[in-house]
Amino acid sequence: MIDTEDALPGRDQPAFPIPERHEVLDAALQPPFPEGIETAVFALGCFWGAERLYWQTSGVYTTAVGYAGGFTKNPTYEEVCSGRTGHAEAVLVAFDPTQVTYEDLLKTFFEEHNPTQGMRQGNDVGTQYRSAIYYASDEQRRLAEMVRDAYNDAIRDAGFDPITTEIEPAGPFYYAEEDHQQYLHKVPRGYCGLEGTGVSCSIPDAAGVAPEDTGQDGRLLPLADNDQQWRDRLTPEQYEVLRQAGTERPFTGEYVDTEDDGTYRCAACRAPLFESNAKYHSGCGWPSFTEALSPETVTLIEDRSLGAVRTEVRCARCDSHLGHVFDDGPRDRGGQRWCINSLSLDLDER
Repeated sequence: MIDTEDALPGRDQPAFPIPERHEVLDAALQPPFPEGIETAVFALGCFWGAERLYWQTSGVYTTAVGYAGGFTKNPTYEEVCSGRTGHAEAVLVAFDPTQVTYEDLLKTFFEEHNPTQGMRQGNDVGTQYRSAIYYASDEQRRLAEMVRDAYNDAIRDAGFDPITTEIEPAGPFYYAEEDHQQYLHKVPRGYCGLEGTGVSCSIPDAAGVAPEDTGQDGRLLPLADNDQQWRDRLTPEQYEVLRQAGTERPFTGEYVDTEDDGTYRCAACRAPLFESNAKYHSGCGWPSFTEALSPETVTLIEDRSLGAVRTEVRCARCDSHLGHVFDDGPRDRGGQRWCINSLSLDLDER
């Protein structure tokens, strides 16, 4: 790593124009971002492939590639590649924490590259290819260190060298040139040098999420890594419905007749699913809604399990069973009846 006094001086303004919109997500590339959007910065080798990992992640508002962790102001790609700026090729990830957690982003970070190689990533050698996490808050720092330490144990047990990922405060993020933004969208078969180790990163244990944590602050729960973790998190009745596609007996559920205002979330991962203003009394014996919060929150699957064709509803985030959707709902409200098990839901009251 170059010393500060030996780094290139840079410039007060970018040497090139920065695009306004994301080529794939059609979102703003630079702040200000919408209220509630948080940011994270990761470096995991060549930023072309790294950015694609995150723009394909559900709950991410926008991404951008750039330069972080160095000394030179507003560097160019050529200057960064010279090794005389101290910067790493990095990805800015702007995300909605009600849709995807920082822990989820960390899991992608550690599993999708090799964080043990020092100043390189595969055949890409140089300080700009080092593994790094640049945190925006004390909570991000805490989570990043906990996940790194837990993953370090797992990866050493698998025969790899210790993790070399640096975890530092997020300083200035300098946007890269337009050609580099969403590069693998513009050049679908372009170079991607990322390769993971094949070692799974266990987020729930590393982040200190207790099975009884219900996430009542509105944040999502990290996804479980295996069936036993789902069993530990859920009651036996919830597990039967959410993870085994069971059905609670009609008129027995907690939310059948509830009229309280709020957001109904997945009981397994706390992803938001339905708003109370979409709920109505269908008389069928289960909580009924006229629509989901958005098409992206649920997955619809053809179900032939009872000898008839039905449409099963699952949580798009954790793939837990919620219920079924039918075409016999109120005609003046779209005609759908989303018939959902109470055991699949948690209500955050307003």
